[in-house]
Amino acid sequence: MAKQIGKSPNVLPRDDSAYGLVGLYFKIVLFALFMYVILLSFFYNDISSAFKINFLENITIQFTGFILMILALIWVITAQLQMKNSWRIGIDNTTKTDLVTRGLFRFSRNPIFLGMTVSFVGFFLVIPTVIALTFLLIGSILMQIQIRLEEEYLMKVHGQNYLTYKNRVKRMLSLY
Repeated sequence: MAKQIGKSPNVLPRDDSAYGLVGLYFKIVLFALFMYVILLSFFYNDISSAFKINFLENITIQFTGFILMILALIWVITAQLQMKNSWRIGIDNTTKTDLVTRGLFRFSRNPIFLGMTVSFVGFFLVIPTVIALTFLLIGSILMQIQIRLEEEYLMKVHGQNYLTYKNRVKRMLSLY
């Protein structure tokens, strides 16, 4: 993707702003989630039993979570491909990109964040612990903040076109 747009798609600020802090916290959450998965792969019985939510421990629920994670991955990759040159991690104030309203964006203004949320839910169902639930909650809060920052930017850049799109398609999922 970096070759297509001529620069790194990661445009999250590395400053002391509130927006920079959201980006930093999200990176920390993703790193902590990665470390949790690594630790689970070596010490599954010890770690998964800590803070377990017993009533969710069921093979059908875990299988459902696994399927959700696979579907979310496919959904996110599809959304990123549909964005083409408009895809960024963060808000790119230096380049005006097209407003993408086709494909998965007909059903969600934020299909990538929707897919990430579904992935967090799936992970929680596979590993039903308070730790996994914490990742889901914190990740969801940070994504909701990021979505609102992006909406302000899109309104400023695309004006009436974005407002029309916003009125037609819900933030996370529109079912016709």
